[in-house]
Amino acid sequence: MHYLPQPAPSAAQVAPAYHRECFQELHFYLNLNFMNAIIIYCGSDTGLSLRFEGFRTMFCRFFAVLLVCICAIPAQGGDWPQFRGPDRDNISRETGMLRSWPAGGPKILWKIPVSQGYAGAAIKGGRVYVNDYDETKKAHLVRCLSLETGKDIWQWSYPVEIRPNHGITRTVPSVGQNLVFSFDPKCRFHALDIKTGKLVWQKDLVKEYKATIPGWYAGQNPLLEGKQVLIATGGDALVVAFDQATGKEIWRSPNPANDLMSHASLMPATIAGIRQFLYLTMNKVVGVSASDGRILWTSPFITKIAAVPSPISVGDGRVFVTSGYEAGSAMYQVEKGVSGFSARRLYELTSMQFNSEAHTPILYENHLFAVGSKTRGRFTCLGLDGKVVWQSPVDSSAPGGPRIFDLGGFLLADGLFFALDGRSGILRLFEASTQQYKELASAQILEGEEIWGPMALSDGKLIIRDLNHMVCLQVGRPAGK
Repeated sequence: MHYLPQPAPSAAQVAPAYHRECFQELHFYLNLNFMNAIIIYCGSDTGLSLRFEGFRTMFCRFFAVLLVCICAIPAQGGDWPQFRGPDRDNISRETGMLRSWPAGGPKILWKIPVSQGYAGAAIKGGRVYVNDYDETKKAHLVRCLSLETGKDIWQWSYPVEIRPNHGITRTVPSVGQNLVFSFDPKCRFHALDIKTGKLVWQKDLVKEYKATIPGWYAGQNPLLEGKQVLIATGGDALVVAFDQATGKEIWRSPNPANDLMSHASLMPATIAGIRQFLYLTMNKVVGVSASDGRILWTSPFITKIAAVPSPISVGDGRVFVTSGYEAGSAMYQVEKGVSGFSARRLYELTSMQFNSEAHTPILYENHLFAVGSKTRGRFTCLGLDGKVVWQSPVDSSAPGGPRIFDLGGFLLADGLFFALDGRSGILRLFEASTQQYKELASAQILEGEEIWGPMALSDGKLIIRDLNHMVCLQVGRPAGK
């Protein structure tokens, strides 16, 4: 572990004295003037009367002070502490995204070299956490960077030799209250101190759970749930819940079919009032009880070559599953009866109708959005009935030419999609519409091939990567502006 001096906190992280004074004045009016102005007794022949002039005058000033306070509060950038963001839905709750870009694209705040791969970033408290690899020292490398500058704050490494196989890195760290959790390509699970990078605990899933390293190495991303952190290990267990602070096993799911670890990640869901985790193995979709790890339900879904996108709950007990190559997609209805849970398939789609190979769809306004891998990489809006609503234009004669995305990542914020063309590195901005594809801006940001990594957004800053570089863009109004 290498510790580097921390940068000074940004202005957005330190409350100005003006804000404190503003709220002190507001507190004064709430506790003193408001009480004094409630009701004033005035003697008269008609008995009680209420005098409102002072009350109205006080309230005018009260709301003026309140308005100043609201305007003075800087916008707080939402954290992106794990794969697909805080709610695991790949949607940022930030507003103020820029709806147009200058000719050269959004401002590049920093650009750093990273080892070949697709590992995306996690962001918390103005710090960026990245799984990387030191090819010279042959070591798994966890880096903590400043969101503002991209400079390293600390690094931690663990010796492990990994030969490139469609890149080296794939997973996104998960950042809890005190620890950051890193899952390395060969299925070792590391918990590090969030401030210093010091190792707190470590698990070797191959030795301890008889996990099998997937082809192309581990691609699963740890799930944070309360005080737990979860991994689908395969081997001796299907899913294991660990205590974040100590690494102690809380529960494990049975694995009677000896399912192997896939590249899919655990996804939270509440179905029929029961909290559970959804997981896709190579041959079925599973619902696991969040309280004790029991297998609540399973249903067949046969993947081809690799299971990468994760199953998602779309409401009313329905679960959508998709996978690459020739696997296609399916919608399931999960129900709870007297004897427990059951699942039935509502419909299925062939790979030519719709499937996603690398990224989990986004659920937004009762529609699913993703890149269809068998439709020449067209960005697709899919109704929950399985019918395609629209696809990005693929005709070269269309204004601006075809809009295809290969296996590029995408993210939703402020009613806008950010999406990368995985072959060219062009970043496109378009409306999150259930009616049509409407592009607002585009820019050449990245380069090379296999630009497939997931995105992350915090404080108006979008972090994307290609095989060898990670870039931070200013795509929204920064905090305080």
